[in-house]
Amino acid sequence: MLSLDFLAIPLLTAAGLMFVSLLAGMLSVRLGFSFLLVFLVAGMLLGEDGPGGVVFDDFRLAFWVGNVALAVILLDGGLRTRHSTFRTGLKPALWLATLGVVLSAGLTGAAAHLLLGLDWPLALLLGAIVGSTDAAAVFSLLKTSGVRLNERVAATLEIESGLNDPMAVYLTLALIGWALQSGTPEAGLDAWTALTSLALQFGWGVAVGGLLGRGFAGVLRHVTLMTRPSGGVRALWLVSAGLSVFGLSTWLGGSGFLAVYVFGVVVGNKVPQSVTPVLSAMDGYAWLAQACMFLLLGLLMTPTEALRTLWPALGVSAALMLVARPLAVWLCLRPLRFSPREIAFIAWVGLRGAVPIVLAVFPLMAGLEDAKTFFNVAVVVVLTSLLLQGSTIPWSARQARVALPDEQDSAQVRAVYGDFEVPGHTRMADLAAFYGWPSAGLGEQSVATWLTQALGRPPVEGDQAPLDSAELSVRQMQGDAIARVGIRLLDAGD
Repeated sequence: MLSLDFLAIPLLTAAGLMFVSLLAGMLSVRLGFSFLLVFLVAGMLLGEDGPGGVVFDDFRLAFWVGNVALAVILLDGGLRTRHSTFRTGLKPALWLATLGVVLSAGLTGAAAHLLLGLDWPLALLLGAIVGSTDAAAVFSLLKTSGVRLNERVAATLEIESGLNDPMAVYLTLALIGWALQSGTPEAGLDAWTALTSLALQFGWGVAVGGLLGRGFAGVLRHVTLMTRPSGGVRALWLVSAGLSVFGLSTWLGGSGFLAVYVFGVVVGNKVPQSVTPVLSAMDGYAWLAQACMFLLLGLLMTPTEALRTLWPALGVSAALMLVARPLAVWLCLRPLRFSPREIAFIAWVGLRGAVPIVLAVFPLMAGLEDAKTFFNVAVVVVLTSLLLQGSTIPWSARQARVALPDEQDSAQVRAVYGDFEVPGHTRMADLAAFYGWPSAGLGEQSVATWLTQALGRPPVEGDQAPLDSAELSVRQMQGDAIARVGIRLLDAGD
């Protein structure tokens, strides 16, 4: 009789592991731990050092699955990104995704040089591997954290995580080439070749994602009107289109990650009426991608090997979280008039996830000596980031005062915006006369105009500026204009 054990046992194991991991993940959110951390630990428990005892060392398969999963996650994030958020988030995100990644990689590389004793090419390579934030971690943890961040902070974090992968991939590949040539007469990085490669990464990524996004949006609109396919079919079609864009851009020498994110942004904003009904299905695809990716990456890790470099790896992680990322964020965002509290929060929520682990596979595939060290250190960095940074998002958002209050909680609303509010067109001179504030130079300007000038940047809901014995805040926005302003009278101790 034909035995089907070859089907039943692997299927039972995989499905059972996924079931238990999902249940543990949902419970872990209530305890404040990252959903993604559970999948990574579950994979490690199934691996050769855990009770599962499964020996898995197929780095090529892990690399393939990781790239596909990241493409699906970035597509889902792009579909949910509204053009309006680019008003406040695009410029700072671009600086963080380029200069910020370079600064983080360089400073972390210096720490790796000191703590791990790596030569400079290898130390900087390690810095590049862990230097970028991760879209999977940022999108999912901001979504499940239960806090509503102000638009400037949320948009900066989300757009940065969608744009910084090309720089991280470029730096990783360039530094692998440098490390392989180290000690040869032609060792070093050709500046012109490096700049050309970087331009191609960004150029092809934006061009392929933007052009195909516009074309697909038109086709999606017509197909939806003619055939009215179900949401599940549309979501599957979107995923296949996004993966095609990812593959085409990568084949042309561009960034597939950037291309699929731009594709999602263009399609989501061009035909929102066709995309909105499929977002719940896309959310399922994104979570499945994250679960498979983190389970597989956890399975790939051997904890006993990681223990050999645990303390230096923890030192590298601390240098990244407490020195490299904060300094890079401050240098990039301070000239853009971000407040110290916003800078501190964005610096802390520089979440690391699957991207560093996937990038750590590059040196293994390139055959670098002691390449497993990069993988082990990257896993330690990711674990500490998800455990420390990911689990403290709600607390840190409240401490930094970048979380907007729940509109149903009147006490919380009054604590943030004050007990009084006025329309944005109210004359500042009238308010000054009523509250006894200095009125010199106010003229006929409205409170919305005064507040916008006081902020010195595009306003968003929750922005605050002091005036004499009060604090004025943006209570409600209407498009790009301030519609209502909250007034909180300060006590002597405030």
